[in-house]
Amino acid sequence: MLHVVSYQMADSIDVKAFRTANKEGIYHYDADELFYKVADDSYIYIFKYGVVCFTNCSEASMEDFLRRIAPFGKNVFELKLSEEFEVETDAKENKFGYNKIEVTKPDVEVIRLIMLNVSQSVALDYFQEQTNLIQEETNEYTMRLEQKGRLSMSRQDLKMYIGKTLNLKNRIAENLYIFDSPPETWEDENLNRIDLGLKRTFDLQERYRDIREGLEIVKENLELFKDLLQYRNSTFLEWIVIILIAVEVLNLLFDKLF
Repeated sequence: MLHVVSYQMADSIDVKAFRTANKEGIYHYDADELFYKVADDSYIYIFKYGVVCFTNCSEASMEDFLRRIAPFGKNVFELKLSEEFEVETDAKENKFGYNKIEVTKPDVEVIRLIMLNVSQSVALDYFQEQTNLIQEETNEYTMRLEQKGRLSMSRQDLKMYIGKTLNLKNRIAENLYIFDSPPETWEDENLNRIDLGLKRTFDLQERYRDIREGLEIVKENLELFKDLLQYRNSTFLEWIVIILIAVEVLNLLFDKLF
């Protein structure tokens, strides 16, 4: 039995810099991820979107590794999101269960694929959490709009809010590749079946769709907020023009009378 645990420990990790400083034990790497074989049946997987995944590593070794990699992370979290998964080896057939998989051939590529899917799942948890926070903030503004009939938000607040939403959308877009099947599954039927089964087990596609729909709702609200602020500003300018015209008319009348 192999134990897999994945942590979302930062917004992102500088994979290239960490690889340069830690070359021993590298089994696979590219611009977005770094996979180490620590010992027999013991592995560490690092992803640029801020996730570190361990297989068969002790608590002490995981804590030590997270401390080592922290300087290479951007916005390292004090409270880390995590997900655990069990891998039963030497099974008669590949079988998927709740937080568990049974595999017939637990080779390195199978383990790497499992770690990849567990890491995708915890990344989705993080993106969902961030999306929920933005939606809650949106709901606060819409509630005030319903109760007071006006938008209690300045142009500066709106700009910052739009920036926060766009940053989240861009980060998700940058990491879209994580929801694609890795190239190894295209040539290996066994890996492909395991990958599809894991995606169904973790509901990756549905959860990703929920996040996109949530951000679309936020986007629609932002468009409404922007239109309301533009209307408010245009109305304010109209009143300024009216007042200036009235002042000019009064000046003309004053000149004629006196």
